[in-house]
Parts: sequence; structure tokens; C-alpha cells
Amino acid sequence: MAPPAGFLKKPRRAAEPSRGRRRHRAMQAVRTRPEQRAEAAVEASPLASARSWSPEAEIGMRVEDIWDSLDVQQQQLSHGDKLNSCFDSIPVASFPHTFDGAQLVEIPSDATLAEAVDILSRNRIISAPVRNVDAPDDASWIDRYIGIVEFAGIAVWLLHQSEAAAKADVGADELAAKLGTVTLEGAAAAAANVREPKMAESEGAIAEVFGALPSSDLFNKTKVKDISGSFRWAPFLALQSSDTFLTMLLLLSKYRMKSLPVVDIGEGTISNVITQGAVVHMLSECVGLHWFEEWGTKTLSEIGLPIMRLSKIVKVREDEPALKAFRLMRRKGVGGIPVVDDSGRAVGSIMIKDVKHLLTASEANRDYRTLKAKDFIANARQSSGERQMSIITCSRGDSVKDIILKLDAEKRQRIYVINDEGNLDGLITLRDIIAKLVYEPPGYFGDFFNGVIPLPQNSRV
Repeated sequence: MAPPAGFLKKPRRAAEPSRGRRRHRAMQAVRTRPEQRAEAAVEASPLASARSWSPEAEIGMRVEDIWDSLDVQQQQLSHGDKLNSCFDSIPVASFPHTFDGAQLVEIPSDATLAEAVDILSRNRIISAPVRNVDAPDDASWIDRYIGIVEFAGIAVWLLHQSEAAAKADVGADELAAKLGTVTLEGAAAAAANVREPKMAESEGAIAEVFGALPSSDLFNKTKVKDISGSFRWAPFLALQSSDTFLTMLLLLSKYRMKSLPVVDIGEGTISNVITQGAVVHMLSECVGLHWFEEWGTKTLSEIGLPIMRLSKIVKVREDEPALKAFRLMRRKGVGGIPVVDDSGRAVGSIMIKDVKHLLTASEANRDYRTLKAKDFIANARQSSGERQMSIITCSRGDSVKDIILKLDAEKRQRIYVINDEGNLDGLITLRDIIAKLVYEPPGYFGDFFNGVIPLPQNSRV
């Protein structure tokens, strides 16, 4: 989407404050957190003009400048059109680096699932790009990376294998031996023509197989490249530094990408990784700016949130096995579900990434994998300090700004909407919020997706 003529040339109004003064006033509105207020005493000093704002807030000011230029040109644009124009004028090269001072974590394609889980756990991340170890040193980025592996992808794949093994009445190692090269299709074939066991027997058999997985060949010998293209496998869809914020925001929302690598075409390397959480953090730093306040002060109901209503929310009771929660997530294709008590009130939350607590449990903790949902949450909190298994809530009358600040402060992926009685009423994810910020113009992507996603032959994406 091309910017309007003269888009970046901003005529000066006679009574308009200078750009520097406007920026200083707006940035004072942005810096309202306690640690920022503590610095207020020095704002009037000569050194104040040299103060550096957060990189995210600087992005917000760039949007503000473009927003103001559209007002000066008196273009008849809707609020959504103006936001689209602003974000389509800023290159993703401007987005703050998410791993400054640290090395990008990559997972080699010949790493085992056990090694991948260990890498993700040690680095406290939920996904990482998969580097093709067979690619030559001078390979382009499109050949150097084969996808992005997530905790979710590994969990879903293993759950599928557990269910297939339980149906076929074989152990995890026996299933791996039968399959040879482990594939989803092979697992399904191994379970073909086997009568579905009764529900109670099926749950017990699956729990038994899954409990044996951490010490099995299926987990310790299957390579990351073997599960490429399966279920939650994310393609390596990369941005170039010249792509715009609008492209990035649309891919993270409408196109459901959870993270986007930014590649240096010349070097063939990843220069940044932009996540949904990083975008919401950027928005939280824009509080006080006019363009943000005009959108952010609207209530959830006014902008059409929550998208997911109560009837669509998948739940598990606190007295049901935690493994059932993960199986429900696999079947329904969701990344997390609330744990509810007998009255239907949410008392906790289990995310697909929490499967790491099952996969990394020691042999002495074998019963860890058969705990009820409420006990699983309690044990995970005690053993690892996991506090994100509690839920955060809001009401339909809350503003978008309130939700953004809460999600960013808690570093969460989702927030549950409750009604006046305290019962669940809906669900809002980071993707939902970003989706309400911009829209896709007709024909915007053109041939963007042609040839940039080298999907494996068995891809299900």
C-alpha cells in the first residue's frame, strides 16, 4: 500500500509547537511508570534533551509523526486507514532487537526431540528456528533454515504417537521400532484396524505410554527434522528488513504466525525475531500518544472483543488428569485451556508449553505425569516457580489499553473475560489484539508467499 503523495513532508502550522517540543511532551505522557516518575525531578535540567527513550516508544513517536502529517494533509481517512498508512511506512528494520547482547538460539535439524526440549527449557523460550545441518556454508537463508520448532509442535507430535501406540497396544519403544523412520502417517498405519478401546481404558493406556516417553527411543532418537511439516510445525516464513510493520502485523495476526525472523539477505543470517509478545510490549510503550489513545481507550465491546465466546472455550475440570488437558489442546488445535472448579469458575490455566513439566520429570517423579490438573499446576509452581499457570482476567467494559498493559506486565499470551458473577465469558489472545489494530487491504500481499515457504513434502501447514 503506497503512502499518499507528500506523505513524509509535514507542513508546519503557524501556531504548531516544534516537532522536538511535541515529541518531548508526548514522551512525558508515555513515561508514566514508577521508575520513570522517579526521574521526573531531572526532566527540567539541560540534560533532559539528551535523554534516550525506549526503542519501542521511539517507534510510537514515528507513528505519531506520520499520523499528524495525515491530519495536516486533511485526508479523508478512517482511523483504520490512518493506522494502516502509518505502519506501512515504517520498515521492520526499525523494530527493537529482541536478543541484543545475546546469541540467537537455533536448533540443528539433527538434534533429537529430547535435545530440542532441553535447549528450549534452558533458554526459557517456546520456539526456535531449525538450522539445516546439511546446507552448505554459503547457502541462502531459504536453504539454511527448514522451519521453526515449538514446544507446542513437539508436544502435539508426541501426544499423537502416544494415542497411536495405545490404540495399537504397543509400548513407545516398540512403536518406534515398528515405524523405523518415525512419521505421523506411519503411526496411524500402526494403529489401523485396531478396535478403539473403551474411554477409561484408553485414557489409562495413553497415560502409561506417554509416561514412558521421556526414556524411550521415540523421544531420545527421533530427530527434529523427522517431525517437520507435522501439525504445529511452523514454516520458516521470514521478513526482510525492508518489509513494513503492516506486513509484520498482518502475519502475526491474520496469518497466525507466533514469531517472525527478520533475515539479512546479504549475510543470509537472522538479524531479529519479532514475536506477538514483543509487539504488545511495543504498544504498551505507546500509552499517552494520540494515535494510541484514540484506539486504546475503546472498550473491548466497542472493538469487537472477545472474538472467542464462552461456547468455544475448551475447558478441563481441576479433578481431571492434566494429560487430558494436553490431549484436548491437541484435538482442538488450541494453545491453552482454563482449569475450572465444580462451579465452572476458572482456577488456573495450562498451556501447551507446560508439557515440558511432563517431559522433563525425573524417574522418581513418575506419578507427576498422572496427577490431576489442580495438582499438576501446584507441583509445577512449587518445582519451577511457574506463576503463569494462574489466570489473569478482565471484563468487557475494560479498555484495550488496560488489557495491553496487563498482558505485557504479566508476560502472558491470553487473558480470560469474566462476567459480573465471576464466571468465564470469553477469551482474548495477543493475536486478537493485533488483529484489531490493522486490516489487510485487497491484494496487499500479491505474490509475497510464492516460493518463500519451502515446506517439507509431508507438510500439514
